[in-house]
Amino acid sequence: MHIDLPEKRYYSIGEVAKAFDVNASLIRFWEKEFDVLKPKKNAKGNRKFTPEDIKNLKFIYHLVKERGFTLEGAKTHLKEEKKQALSNFEIVSKLEDIKNQLIKIKEHL
Repeated sequence: MHIDLPEKRYYSIGEVAKAFDVNASLIRFWEKEFDVLKPKKNAKGNRKFTPEDIKNLKFIYHLVKERGFTLEGAKTHLKEEKKQALSNFEIVSKLEDIKNQLIKIKEHL
């Protein structure tokens, strides 16, 4: 899954929800369920997600929505095999980015 977000320090929950094509309530629910998500909150209580939070959200989205894990299964997978699974996920996401770039180059030829 390719997420189009501009390079910024913080992203609002609306931007994140739109990029992942899910409701903001799902992002808030995942924030409560998964300990790795720690968005910053301002005085009004608005959530601001860092690029590290976005990376974790991509991994959670991959586990739950694409691979079909339950929430409990995704939690245990994150706890037990975090380093290996995360490195595999990063490799796959980089390869998908390369594939998308090659497809764009092919279309321009």
